[in-house]
Amino acid sequence: MRRRTVATALTLLALLALALTGCTRTVDGDPVAVGGSGGGQAQGNVDTDQFDRLLLECSLVKPEQIAQIVGGSGAESTFNGAICRWLVAGAVTADVTFNWFENGTMQVEKDTAKRLGYTTENVRVASQAAFTQRDPNRPAACAVTAKSPDRGIYTWWVEPRTTAATGDPCEAPTKLMELVLRGGQ
Repeated sequence: MRRRTVATALTLLALLALALTGCTRTVDGDPVAVGGSGGGQAQGNVDTDQFDRLLLECSLVKPEQIAQIVGGSGAESTFNGAICRWLVAGAVTADVTFNWFENGTMQVEKDTAKRLGYTTENVRVASQAAFTQRDPNRPAACAVTAKSPDRGIYTWWVEPRTTAATGDPCEAPTKLMELVLRGGQ
């Protein structure tokens, strides 16, 4: 019995040693403390001028314009950051999302839509090549993607919260895209 206990203990120690050595790796580079800059700049000395237009895209279209185009009475911003989101309320309640990729391509966006199972259709918006994205499982929703002349790839996604929505689901995102491509006018 004592031999079995010693053998079990030795096996457990061997497994523990194997697990500990199997979970280690070497990483190249110099360690930087959390919150440290690591780039040779003193902490807190960040060139913020390079981020002067970071959220520009979220303000290209006013919430009132979004609400009017979508068919609601008001639009409330629910998130501004990597993407912009609004909740449109009123006669129509809808989620509206605007995203952009400064270095993206139309082909990558179209390939992604197709991998997600969406149908796509080539269209022109404000004289720019664009395409619609439709999820067969959510027929009231539509997205329109176009290349901005100077800021990358834009996508407007409009999804009413009711499945009883009528009309062309791509009409609102197309109008929003027209507004953005024409400079928000």
